[in-house]
This record gives sequence, structure tokens and C-alpha cells, in this order.
Amino acid sequence: MIHPTAIVDPEARIGESVSIGPYCTVGSGVTLGDGCVLVSHVVLDGDTEIGPNCRVYPFASIGLQPQDMKYEGEPSKLTIGANNIFREQVTVNPGTRGGGMLTSIGNNCLFMVGAHVAHDCHVGNHVIMANNATLAGHVTVEDFAIIGGLSAIHQFCRIGRHAMVGGMSGVESDVIPYGSVMGDRARLSGLNIVGLKRRGFSRNDITALRRAYRLMFAAEGTMSERVVDVMESFVEHEAIMEIVDFIRSDSSRAICQPEAEQGG
Repeated sequence: MIHPTAIVDPEARIGESVSIGPYCTVGSGVTLGDGCVLVSHVVLDGDTEIGPNCRVYPFASIGLQPQDMKYEGEPSKLTIGANNIFREQVTVNPGTRGGGMLTSIGNNCLFMVGAHVAHDCHVGNHVIMANNATLAGHVTVEDFAIIGGLSAIHQFCRIGRHAMVGGMSGVESDVIPYGSVMGDRARLSGLNIVGLKRRGFSRNDITALRRAYRLMFAAEGTMSERVVDVMESFVEHEAIMEIVDFIRSDSSRAICQPEAEQGG
């Protein structure tokens, strides 16, 4: 099911039941999984692997050269899982030598109009990036995170699982799992309670997360001291320990904190 106006390199690996619409271009290094649909005017290039049942809308550009002045043509990769949707004008770039040579996207993600995933980013499963949300290079977005429209994530930042970035936010620091941030220089505004309820977290789990959040971000003492207190109080709570591990892990960025914590 390849439209006669499409240009598909004979070396591209095309799965079964793939539909390639008018004026699409598919390069020699592309692998396109079973059941994928390229609606029209799509460009796929580079060493790009796309899993089954992905749908790509007009004027999306996936796998072309990164927007990185240090890129020198090294044979980096882009891997994309299954059941993803890339709406109009989405751009996704492969990795670079300086970032591990790989950009990766998991399964069941939605990239709305104009979203951008830069070089060496790693996006998990069930992630939503709303219209014109952008990731700079080397960003990690974990499972079930939502990036609001017109938001920008600074390079090397991490967005934790189930986190929510409000629309028109500029994120310069790591966002804890289950956290919610917003603002032109984003500040932590609490937990993503609406998201947690939608995803079936129990009342007891949400109550425990709220208690841990208050202890971690509203109590006295240094962040290190408060994290230790949370560890001792909630050592058997998996979601809370996930936040602790996230904060204690190595990162080149600070942790995004509430307004009152800034500059402390």
C-alpha cells in the first residue's frame, strides 16, 4: 500500500500491512514495523527503527540530522516503539556521539502538532507531549509523564514518571516522579493528583504521597535531611521510594522545588 507519489528507498525495510501515503519519503536506513501508517508528506530518514502500528501525520520529520553543531555525521540511531502517534509537523532527531549515539521512544506515546524530541533524548511509555512542546538534547522523560503545550525542557533535565508539566512552562530542573510543575521558570506546585486518580492510584497511596511530599518540601532542614526522614518513614512505600531514588540519583540538574525553596 504505497502511493505512486511516495519515494521509498529499496533498501528500507517495510513491514506487512504498511500504508505509505502521497509524497512521503522513506530513506534507506529506515525500518518500518507492521501496520504503520504514513498519512502523507512524511519524511523518515537516517538509521531509524519504528515499531508496529505507529501512525505519522503530514509534514512530520523523523530521523533527520540532529540540530547539534557538534554533530559530524556519525552513524547514530533513533529507535521508536509500538503504537505511537506523531501528529503534524512533529520532529524527532537521532543521537550524537556526545550523548550515547541514540535517541529512543517507547510505546503508546502521543506527540501532538509541532512537538520536538531532540538528539539523545529518551522518552518512555505512555508519554504525551502536547502541541509545540519541546525537548532539548539529552532529556529523559519517564513513563506516563505529560508535557503541556508550548512548554520547553532544558537539556539534560529528567521528567519523572507520572509527572505533569503545565502548559507554557520553561523547565530548567529535574521534575520528581508524580510531581506537577508550572511557570515560565517552572516551580514545583504539588503532586499530579488528577493524573494519579486517573491512573487508578488508591486513596491510601495518594494520602501517603501527600504526607511524604509535605515532609520533603515543606518541613525544616536541608533537602538531604528531609530525604532521609522520608526514607525512614516510608521505606516500604514503592512510589515514595521511587521519588527518593530519583532525588538521590546522579544528575547534572537540580531538583525543581516549590517557590519558597528557590535560592535556598
